Amino acid sequence: MLIQFNVSFVPALLKKIYICILFYNIDLMAIFDIKIPASIARALNLPVRDARRQQIRVLRKLMRKARFTQFGQQHKFDEILLSKHPGKKFQQLVPTYNYDKIYKDWWHKTLDGTPDVCWPGVIKFFALSSGTSEAASKYIPITKELIRSNTITSFKQLLSLAKYENVPKSAIGKGWMILGGSTQLQKGATYFAGDLSGIQQKNIPFWFQGLGLYKPGKKIAKEKDWSKKIDEIVEKAPTWDIGFIVGVPAWLQLCMEKIIETYKLNNIHDIWPNLAFYVHGGVAMEPYKKGFERLFGKPVTYIETYLASEGFLAYQSRQDTRGMQLALNNNIFFEFVPFDDNNFDSEGNILENHEAFMIHEIEENKDYAILISTNAGAWRYAIGDTVRLIDKEKNEIIITGRTKHFLSLVGEHLSVDNMNRAIEMACEELNVYIPEFTVSGIPYGNFFAHQWYVATDDVIDEKILAEKIDEKLKLLNDDYEVERKHALKAIMVKALPEKAFMEFMTMKGKVGGQHKFPRVLKGKMLTDWQQFLTKQSYF
Repeated sequence: MLIQFNVSFVPALLKKIYICILFYNIDLMAIFDIKIPASIARALNLPVRDARRQQIRVLRKLMRKARFTQFGQQHKFDEILLSKHPGKKFQQLVPTYNYDKIYKDWWHKTLDGTPDVCWPGVIKFFALSSGTSEAASKYIPITKELIRSNTITSFKQLLSLAKYENVPKSAIGKGWMILGGSTQLQKGATYFAGDLSGIQQKNIPFWFQGLGLYKPGKKIAKEKDWSKKIDEIVEKAPTWDIGFIVGVPAWLQLCMEKIIETYKLNNIHDIWPNLAFYVHGGVAMEPYKKGFERLFGKPVTYIETYLASEGFLAYQSRQDTRGMQLALNNNIFFEFVPFDDNNFDSEGNILENHEAFMIHEIEENKDYAILISTNAGAWRYAIGDTVRLIDKEKNEIIITGRTKHFLSLVGEHLSVDNMNRAIEMACEELNVYIPEFTVSGIPYGNFFAHQWYVATDDVIDEKILAEKIDEKLKLLNDDYEVERKHALKAIMVKALPEKAFMEFMTMKGKVGGQHKFPRVLKGKMLTDWQQFLTKQSYF
């Protein structure tokens, strides 16, 4: 089967990629996602497009690799592999894990250097991830196989740009400015630990670094002090020809603003004229777009990714689409638990007798908590995200929030997706820019209220903004509309300068890299936030 590419699609870069594919013996079928008839695929033992077949193949591959580990032996992987229905048998014999349970039962052994616990060999890297929670850092195992899988999915996303129209594809051969965590990792007895972005950057393919595409480069990437890192990037910025920027919106925006201010530019394109793509993930981009447009002098194509600490789960594979395509054929086995009262308690904890479905069994436009099993020893692991399938044929999803980052004080079932959309719609109507916000549920007399904190440097009327947010949420969420007539008595908004959110993150030691401000504040995090605002005289 012939595959035709636009000859303008950076031939030199693709040659390097092809050499890398051959060098690493990467599965070409996985990279190009070629559609093969099922009968031929079975005969040649190749992956097919059918979602269920792809996922069963992935599950079998993972279990064959891990069958002699402690986890594989205890959970009877050999028996599952012999079953006619391995997916269902896997769900019967292997329990669901959250981080606390899998760390207590299994992963803590890998930190001591014990081999063959949940995955063959000794785990040499751990991603430190506290996400947007108040908890101490979690140690997520990262294997060379997982890094390789992440690289393959990155290749897939890169090659999908060949189908994009009316974009400057020559920018793909320019520099990639990746604003991530430090590659200077913490050294343990038998392992290294740090941000996943730092681990990934430390393991960037040799050809990518050799071509000079990777910025800010190995020296600056090692810098742990976020302020120093930004200063060094600003200093070097005029010497780079950047085509891609990659990073969390809030911190990348701060970096570009400093470059523009330092060199007295009109916009970032004055210094990087070939900048054409922004690869983002982790938070919804819509609240930030208005701010980014102020920094750009030319159109920039936004490309969304779903790269969690546990793996590269999905990516935007089509131009101008809302959803991301799940990486079904690359060493991640997915399961989906309906995010409802039958499967989760009021705090977002998964119930013992929960349902779990495979990709071919779930419905469109329904929220599910996601479970993954990977080639890093995560098994039926709840990563804490909720997703919604929006295109069953193309297996495309959107991220709708976190299992613990939602508000349901009285049954309003308010998701992060609802909040993002309400803010976006309100900003559009009022012509204001709100890049950050967070919400908390608070007592209100004998009933309850939602307290919104929004970041904006624009002049706004807090009462009008509260009315607009309330109005939009009633349109977006039927449960919310009902509860606003009963126990949810008030919606309040407090406008703060954008720097307040950044200062709080700095105080909490969550600066730069993959750190995002939580969209919902509860417990100690809420108390700390309220005390911070009082101390800084924001009240």
